[in-house]
Amino acid sequence: MIHSYDPRTGESFGDPFPLTSDEEVDAAVRAAHAAAPAWRAADRAAVLEAVADALEANIEELWRAADAETALGEVRLRGEVGRAAGQFRLFARVLRDGAHVEAVIDHARTEPPTPDLRRMNHPLPGVVGVFAASNFPFAFSVAGGDTASALAAGCPVVVKAHDGHPRTSELSHRIIQGALPDPALLGLVRGLDAGKALARHPEVVAVGFTGSIPGGKAIQALIDERPDPIPFYGELGSVNPVVVLPSALSPDHRKGLAAGFAASLTLGVGQFCTNPGLMFVPDDAELLKSVAEAVAATAGGPMLTERMRGGFLHGLERLGALTPLAQGRPGEGAFAVTPQVFTTDLATFAEALPGIAEECFGPAAIVVTYADPAELPAVLERLDGALTATVHADDPAEAREVAEVLLGKAGRLIWNGWPTGVAVSWAMHHGGPWPASTAPAHTSVGAAAISRWLTPTSYQDWPAELLPPELRDDNPLGVPRRVDGVLSA
Repeated sequence: MIHSYDPRTGESFGDPFPLTSDEEVDAAVRAAHAAAPAWRAADRAAVLEAVADALEANIEELWRAADAETALGEVRLRGEVGRAAGQFRLFARVLRDGAHVEAVIDHARTEPPTPDLRRMNHPLPGVVGVFAASNFPFAFSVAGGDTASALAAGCPVVVKAHDGHPRTSELSHRIIQGALPDPALLGLVRGLDAGKALARHPEVVAVGFTGSIPGGKAIQALIDERPDPIPFYGELGSVNPVVVLPSALSPDHRKGLAAGFAASLTLGVGQFCTNPGLMFVPDDAELLKSVAEAVAATAGGPMLTERMRGGFLHGLERLGALTPLAQGRPGEGAFAVTPQVFTTDLATFAEALPGIAEECFGPAAIVVTYADPAELPAVLERLDGALTATVHADDPAEAREVAEVLLGKAGRLIWNGWPTGVAVSWAMHHGGPWPASTAPAHTSVGAAAISRWLTPTSYQDWPAELLPPELRDDNPLGVPRRVDGVLSA
């Protein structure tokens, strides 16, 4: 059985939820697979908008259920329900735009002899398995971007609910199902064994996951055991380096650096995949003092689960050999932790790589001081991949060499800002080189997330009456296409 726990008290509450048997996983996946043909022919954009409406209509019940299991608070959770609804609405716009099918037509030619070739993307022919995250009970869970983008692509989904918020998962599932033309299009399973059965199921053709590096490796191992390899899109660990260059120490810029860092580090008790866990700064006593004061003014809070709290404390033990810079006020609650920031110099940091730069998930970070910015690129080159990398500078020319290194290290580059907060938009890329993600060419947030669940097909000399509408010469759906090499609306 899976119990709901209140992070503020550590006590379980409510009736527990039963684990899903292998037979029930099989039934959910097969029912979803049977619902796929009708779903691909449906007006999916309208349905996605109906899902968004349903989430917003039930926001009171949703945020209260999630707060009881996560202690994230009303403001954060109301905003997250809105974000989840916004993802469904974005993908409705993606479908109406039509560019995601990437329609291409090359008419037959005589010189050189070339057949008529037409290509477009189609939904993967099966069910998408989604493993929900703990730190975003809506935006990366049952109602999250993996679910929204896969449904938009035309794929039914079965979600392995996160044990940290089972009641919220059940409620989200029920609300979304109520807006779907066939409830089988979104299945829900619970428990570790159910996750294993889901990843191994022959009708599952791709898996999405947001979570830890060990969790991602475990899912990949399950997929590797399959007789048929399938794609695995995992968003895993990231320390999200921030580089402060000397020109950023101007009076106007310096003033906001410490406050911005402390706020980003401790947002949501540091339980963000974009948490700034590593900051390189000039060896400047005044800046270090400001950072220490800003961190000391922060407060901790309860982490989402007892297991996550244990992982954070274990990470602090690993960082304990470094010099403490500051800590915030202790948090309240059974699963509470205290913000902690450590410091070291660039040479010591470089000597301790790669272990020193491992993610400590929660409100903890290392501030690395340097004397000469020319020494930074060689050290940055040795960092693992990240979801984000940030540069603070007032002189763009000063950042050129550092920026070139970071370009190969992160999926999103940020100028004079902070990494927490991932916009749901057309241009967002939320991914990065390993271990930030298992597929750095793909994103788990934004319009391009739909491409994970699509596969291309070329049609050679195919009869016009059998072609998809997107590839017919008259273009009845009006989708953007490339025809004989020319891109047209």
